[in-house]
Amino acid sequence: MSAFNRRNFLSKAGNFSLAAVAASIAQPVWSRNLHSAIEKAQTLPPAALAGDEAFWYYVQQAYTTSSGIINLNNGGVAPSPKSVQEAMKRYHDISNEAPSYYMWRIVDQGREPLRNSLAKLAGADAEEIAIHRNASEALETVIFGLDLKAGDEVVLTKQDYPNMINAWKQREERDKIKLVWINLDLPSEDTDYITRQYTNAFTAKTKVVHVTHIINWNGQILPVRKIADAAHARGIEVLVDGAHSFAHFSFTIPQLGADYFGTSLHKWLSACIGSGLLYVKKDKIKNLYPLFGAPDTQRDNIRKFENTGTRPFFIEQAIHKAIEFHEMIGAERKEARLHYLKNYWMQKVQTLPGVKLGTSLNKEFGCAIGLVAVDGRKPAELDNFLMTNYKIHTVGIEWENIKGVRITPNVYTTTKNLDVLVEGITAFVKKGAF
Repeated sequence: MSAFNRRNFLSKAGNFSLAAVAASIAQPVWSRNLHSAIEKAQTLPPAALAGDEAFWYYVQQAYTTSSGIINLNNGGVAPSPKSVQEAMKRYHDISNEAPSYYMWRIVDQGREPLRNSLAKLAGADAEEIAIHRNASEALETVIFGLDLKAGDEVVLTKQDYPNMINAWKQREERDKIKLVWINLDLPSEDTDYITRQYTNAFTAKTKVVHVTHIINWNGQILPVRKIADAAHARGIEVLVDGAHSFAHFSFTIPQLGADYFGTSLHKWLSACIGSGLLYVKKDKIKNLYPLFGAPDTQRDNIRKFENTGTRPFFIEQAIHKAIEFHEMIGAERKEARLHYLKNYWMQKVQTLPGVKLGTSLNKEFGCAIGLVAVDGRKPAELDNFLMTNYKIHTVGIEWENIKGVRITPNVYTTTKNLDVLVEGITAFVKKGAF
């Protein structure tokens, strides 16, 4: 690749800095190969590239994943590519040369540029983005920071994430607010049905609706904007749990109509473990109390939500590299690949006797995460069978009315990995003598 073409490619792929261009001269082989593959794919639509195993092989080489197991539980936490790991280690080493100097006076100077980069990725204003450690911290900042009083109602579902449910229950116990529960029948491809479950629960006392963008148990994508519009028409604030949606499929936070949004960056952005983001709509910042004490709790500065004391600066600053890697692959290419992988294995097992799929094949209602169950068998049985016999790491789900094994590939997952999964599920079904 000529120097001119390399500069041109890097400019298109992620607005890399001049320092990154210079560093590219000494790129490792896997990185040069990946850059070359992406450059050649520039003219191909994402759908055409989704099943191109040769292209995605080069993406796989950017990771250090174990060859001892097939990891299909990326929904819990995802590995970081090599460039992110190396950045984190570099910042860690720098910090340890003189922690109080290098952490606070050198490394932390990257916080505002990082805020700007995250805001661009989110399609939001930088003054609406706070950097947190995970989705739970971000969402609990809102849950415990909202000014609610006894009798105020909050609408949420039994399929929401346990940490969020427990946070709301604590507010109910301490502040005597009222939690109004919805029980969704999933999977569903009926946006009107899902929206109606929320709107039917709204009353004159409803102050907040808590909406999970993508249900972690089975990968169901909810029609957040329709729910948000219906809520705002009634003066209800909207809190969106985007733990599994951000950098998973394409959207901007403002497009959702959210007043508040929290996500983990160590899931689909593949940032280092222990990184997250909080979005608070500008006109909502002033009246939201921070989770950790701040000098002026009623100021309208988004930074009041970042008073967490000494934190791992080296993890935080490595988020820059995760954003670069995400943009280099391309959000639309990534989404198309993840949806392709989910449908690849689900279509191969859906006709097996006794098999039930718990996730839609339609890209409007599901992307990477898929759920599978086998009649008469517990999720833990299939989960254990796959690990014991095929060294496939998954997770058994039994939560409310959702039961099955959650399968979550990532961009480094190959169709050969999923062929092993299909073989394992098939063997499990035959073992059950359906």
